[in-house]
Amino acid sequence: MVEDLLAARGIIVSRQTVRLWPEKLGRRFANDFRRKSKGRLGDKWYFDEVVISIGGKKHWLWWAVDQGGFVLDVLVQSRRNTKAAKRLMRRLLRRQGHAPRVMITDKPRSYGAAKRAIMPGVGHRSNKCLDNRAENSHQPKRRRERNLKGFKSTRHLQRFVSIHEPVANLFHIPCHDIQSDHYREPRTAALEMWNEIARLQTA
Repeated sequence: MVEDLLAARGIIVSRQTVRLWPEKLGRRFANDFRRKSKGRLGDKWYFDEVVISIGGKKHWLWWAVDQGGFVLDVLVQSRRNTKAAKRLMRRLLRRQGHAPRVMITDKPRSYGAAKRAIMPGVGHRSNKCLDNRAENSHQPKRRRERNLKGFKSTRHLQRFVSIHEPVANLFHIPCHDIQSDHYREPRTAALEMWNEIARLQTA
């Protein structure tokens, strides 16, 4: 569709060029968004994981969100064990620069073991019902998976989530803002940041 839209305006580009734009520009935008949001996200972290089949082999997509529904990080791993949970927690601490006040997970014991080793002073609530916020946040990835008829490789999946989640965070509006009369303010702020990072000039 992008190729056809540009062709209608006299700009001829190949489909391969259009395909490379999101990876080249999207990664730069995602890094900028991630840097600007560091330290501003919530202190309550929700963890979850979901199985994804790539080439007939099971892989696990681990991720964490805060209480506002903003995705903190996503990591593709081949195992669902304590080592994998530790890897995600270390990565989160490095990227966020601080530990959470409390973490909320479902029932796997790997979370508790990893927390005791990586974040021993952090509160931990393990309850399937409390973890709905994290479980619902993976739906956009599932839609993308269906559109692509599956991801080609773990590298393809990790590249997609690493770019998609920071950009999606920018335009994410927490539920309490959607239900109020002030949802236009965060939307306007998001567009202003997008224009700043993308170097766009508004009229």
